[in-house]
Amino acid sequence: MTAATPDLGQQVAVVTGATGGMGQVIAAGLAQAGAHVIVIARDPARADALRTLIGASAASRLEVIAADLSRRADVVAAAQLIVTRHQQIHILVNNAGAHFPGHRVSADNVEMHVALDYLAAYGLMTRLDTPLRRGRARIVNVASDTLNDTRQVKIAGRARPVDLDLTEADSLADVNPATGFVPFQAYARAKLMTVTAGYALARTLAADGVTVNALHPGIVATDIIGDLVPAPLRPFRTLIRRSLLTPAQGAATALRLATDPSLAGVTGRYFNRDLETTTPAVSHDLGTQRRLRELSEHHFAGPRR
Repeated sequence: MTAATPDLGQQVAVVTGATGGMGQVIAAGLAQAGAHVIVIARDPARADALRTLIGASAASRLEVIAADLSRRADVVAAAQLIVTRHQQIHILVNNAGAHFPGHRVSADNVEMHVALDYLAAYGLMTRLDTPLRRGRARIVNVASDTLNDTRQVKIAGRARPVDLDLTEADSLADVNPATGFVPFQAYARAKLMTVTAGYALARTLAADGVTVNALHPGIVATDIIGDLVPAPLRPFRTLIRRSLLTPAQGAATALRLATDPSLAGVTGRYFNRDLETTTPAVSHDLGTQRRLRELSEHHFAGPRR
């Protein structure tokens, strides 16, 4: 996907995970094309590098909102601030994510992959509902093809898609529990949750011209790769990184999904770089989608008083 980014003057874009790596390239590309870019960052000072990358002429189009997207209150507060400031949003790129090598829970008692890699995206997609509809927005969720195959070393055998069984879950705190925790699978499950919720939201938002698509950007040489490399291969991490895509190459698919006129109206799809492809059957299951929506809304409703 190498189409040039069209003129985005008068458009408003929201990008998460934009203070480094691939997200930084996405935010810079949108700003340089004329968009007003809102970056949500845990550490606003890190946006200084983004301003430098964008250049002085476009830096005035950068708006930074401080928020820890692993926290429910911060997601809600950031969304409320954006709604107050902007009548329309034309692009939302949910790029924030991380891999955690051990079991950790967020301030809201949700496993951290679920909190950051899923709930941050879900919260923005739903809490920015009105300006997204007004802007006939394109929503782009950066996922990972680990959801289709959780094997870290893919030498032989069949792919092992990650599972997502919510039938016994009373809340999202029950997803990725400490017992039997496998970090790589937990990461893949959170990405699968984002794709699954996106399919459902694509149907809900379609009447107002909003599109929701997800993508695997390829294996990109970003900070997250260090944690994802299997232990036996870690001595070769430097060599491995040299063979990976650059952040700019990884960002190309997200930028095209967000801006390419030829993709207007395309929604509810999943792309592995430039190829539209499939995701596990459970992600298309209407019952799973409905239960995930219920659990997610319960999370954002907050603790009972």
